[in-house]
Amino acid sequence: MKIREDFTTLFGVNPDLVASAPGRVNLIGEHIDYSDGFVLPFAIQARTYCALRIRSDERVRVATNQNKRDVFESSIAELKPQTGPVWTRYILGVLWALDIKVGVEILVDSEVPSGAGLSSSAALECSVATALNAHFELGKSLTELARITQRAENEYVGVPCGIMDQSISLMGKAGHALLLDCRDLSTRQIKVDFESNDLKLLIVDTRAHHALVDGGYAERRTQCEAVAKELGVKAMRDLSIGELETARTRLPELNYLRARHAVTEIGRVLEAVKVLEADDFDTFGNLLTKSHKSLRDDYNVSCPELDLAVDTALNLGALGARMVGGGFGGSTISLIKSDEAAKVAVEIERAFSKSGFGSPRFFDSLPGDGARVESY
Repeated sequence: MKIREDFTTLFGVNPDLVASAPGRVNLIGEHIDYSDGFVLPFAIQARTYCALRIRSDERVRVATNQNKRDVFESSIAELKPQTGPVWTRYILGVLWALDIKVGVEILVDSEVPSGAGLSSSAALECSVATALNAHFELGKSLTELARITQRAENEYVGVPCGIMDQSISLMGKAGHALLLDCRDLSTRQIKVDFESNDLKLLIVDTRAHHALVDGGYAERRTQCEAVAKELGVKAMRDLSIGELETARTRLPELNYLRARHAVTEIGRVLEAVKVLEADDFDTFGNLLTKSHKSLRDDYNVSCPELDLAVDTALNLGALGARMVGGGFGGSTISLIKSDEAAKVAVEIERAFSKSGFGSPRFFDSLPGDGARVESY
């Protein structure tokens, strides 16, 4: 495995083990994990790899193949939230959250594109957590690791993310999406078989700016929490659309719109599970498109590149399309006939060029497996 060789070249010794974890595509259920909602992601086949060696002292040395010459050094005792270069915090935060007491050397390498809305951060966190859990025989369950890696991102990195990304990166199963109840973390595997129905999920990385740490994500979470507090419920999960409409005049208009997205999106997820189990892909596609419109109009987390990719796909006959991830850039998904994928990609690229946008990237993925130890 190449990362083992790279680790040995960089640190002069062999790693103790290599673990990996995938990025994800969320089929539907965006910006509702922190509202105790339901989400339906699947693990993509692109993975992040973590090579790990335990040291005999308290030194911490971490590096990435995306910038191999930049080895960050610290010590376990010095790890405090929001310290270290930004890229290192996703690694250091896991060490901190797991309360590791000895030094380590870590090299990571990722196939998951950064900033594409495919959760490269969770893939990184979960690959490190899986390696540490295995090496130290910590015995943490996947649910426990999801909470620990979420805490690392919330408190150490400083991004108030929900728990969806870490959960699917750890719990993914090939051929399935994961219905995750974000309140109690109960899960159910939902079979997803686009291939047998001559369909393909086209993923378009718009390469537009995508950075949740810049405040837009936190602002929307705060707005939803303010509505819950005002209406006396724990979270948007506990609010019906009728109750929200009745209370509209009590809320700032912007907060009402944020809440409307959350409440209706939770309903769309539950309907999506039913129609996927019935192989009703026309209705599923319609739900995808409704989700995008809600994210665009009520949650205001889309951008011109995302809208153009979605609209172009729909105009070419896609069953449905929407932005995925936190928004403000990143990727879209489009459910299309398998034999039309090349044409749709060409037309989206042409539309981007005509609008003066940079060239997007295209790929597709079947649902893959979650985090695992690759080798000792």
